[in-house]
Amino acid sequence: MDEVRGFVMDGAGGAEVVAPEGRTIAALQPATGFVWVCIDFSSPAGFQWLQEAGLDPIAFAALTAEETRPRCTVHGEMVLMNLRGVNLNPGAEPEDMVSLRLCVMERVIVSCRRRPLQALDDVREGMRPGRAPVTQGDLIARIALRLADRAEPVVARLNERLDDLEEAVGAQVDGDLRRELADVRRVSSVLRRFMFPQRDALTTLEIEELGWLTNRDRSRLREAAERVTRLGEDLDAIRDRAQVVRDQVVDIRAEAMNRQMLVLSVVAAIFLPLGLLTGLLGINVGGVPGAEVPWAFWAVCALLLAICGFQIWLFRRLKVLG
Repeated sequence: MDEVRGFVMDGAGGAEVVAPEGRTIAALQPATGFVWVCIDFSSPAGFQWLQEAGLDPIAFAALTAEETRPRCTVHGEMVLMNLRGVNLNPGAEPEDMVSLRLCVMERVIVSCRRRPLQALDDVREGMRPGRAPVTQGDLIARIALRLADRAEPVVARLNERLDDLEEAVGAQVDGDLRRELADVRRVSSVLRRFMFPQRDALTTLEIEELGWLTNRDRSRLREAAERVTRLGEDLDAIRDRAQVVRDQVVDIRAEAMNRQMLVLSVVAAIFLPLGLLTGLLGINVGGVPGAEVPWAFWAVCALLLAICGFQIWLFRRLKVLG
């Protein structure tokens, strides 16, 4: 069943598929090597196996927790790890990361997930004869490296999207560009939130004194931690670049707003004295000059045009217009 799958590693690069249904952790332990049990605990069969496998209560609670963050906790010779991988399932968002829970014991590793995780499929497909993991640390390092492999194209696509935004922001700023920029910032922030804790979890495992961790395992775990660190730093750079682009967008919009306000201010400044003059001549009291002169209206119009022309000349000379 896909919900419960088992692989026995002989410690020499060989792997054999086994059926762990109905068998406890103690019954699964091989004489040499170790066994890897993959559980989809969102299925009834997977959850039932976890309940009946004879797991430590702490391990059972960690493997079935609703919310997890990357971490590594050591209980004697047992290690509890949470890792995260990008969600590459059809119709899913990559930043909706899939949680992988690991319980590592002396000769048994139990991995649990709720949703399909392509990195695990990569590890299983790579277990060709003579190429299977030799130790538990080797398997964890492979999983961590495959998780990084799957995350790298996602981060690269974010860089490409940001490159396009940086080129487009100089031409125009519209609603689509702002939405795309907001999406890049959101995705990079979500991915970054899990990368550095994942690095810390791998580093913690590397430095622990565990009998099943070899020097080669520690070296590979260090390499996995460095790759996760690089991904986190790339996401930091993306976030900083996105902030620069956002500042440019804000500056462009502020500049456009200032130009519009300047035009409105100039128009108001031109019509202010004209309105004052026409309002003064339109008051309903005696003594208004030109009231009895037939050509007085045209004289006032000519005066208004002259005042308007003088203002436009003055504003151009002050470099407020043009």
